[in-house]
Amino acid sequence: MVVLSELSEGPSSSSSTHKGHRYDIFLSFRGVDTRHGFTNHLYNALIHANITTFLDDEEIETGEDLKPELESAIKSSRASVIVLSKNYATSTWCLDELVLILEQRMKSSHVVVPIFYHVEPTDVRKQQSSFGDAMAKHRQRMEAETDANKRSKLAQKMEKWNKALIEVADLKGKDVKDRCNIRILSKKKEVLAKRKHRRLLFCGFGAKIFTFEAEARPDFTEFELYRVNRGTSEDRGKAPA
Repeated sequence: MVVLSELSEGPSSSSSTHKGHRYDIFLSFRGVDTRHGFTNHLYNALIHANITTFLDDEEIETGEDLKPELESAIKSSRASVIVLSKNYATSTWCLDELVLILEQRMKSSHVVVPIFYHVEPTDVRKQQSSFGDAMAKHRQRMEAETDANKRSKLAQKMEKWNKALIEVADLKGKDVKDRCNIRILSKKKEVLAKRKHRRLLFCGFGAKIFTFEAEARPDFTEFELYRVNRGTSEDRGKAPA
């Protein structure tokens, strides 16, 4: 049995959202991979803890460019949690979200928390495996475009997507002020099968630390969490090996 240690208390937030921010968290994810599983559990847990969270409820992507409401939601959020899954890079919307999220990180105090869901950071960084396949298809589409203006636009997007994937992969393991670091721990199927439920520990903002129950399935994972105290880079609350 894996038991997660309690996280140390950090400075509390004065409210669920800071002045000028409509949301605490924007969730960026690939619906086909995690909408009805991991991301749904995560979203419900955040809402239960009174952490204002934006989740796009559109099942089907339409159009080439990111929806204005998604762009607005990212810009009006304090932080973004990016669930990088197998098919994340197949979606141009997900890649556009990623670019905008990282731009906000550079422009403001926007916090970025990557979750590597059954993918390796190295594959994201080097664009290998499913990420390599997805980017190759985007490149083929760009090269097949006969309209010069559209081809130029796609080429510019490709460059931004490549840089964004490298940047988000490099965020793993870095200590950043006012952020909660989340790392996925994969568990053996037989261990998960021994218990009907597992208590998962998740970290919110400030003092908002909470637990929630989630059904243990062979494909499910458990969180290891760190609180990085405001203004420091000290990790707290690691799970025992």
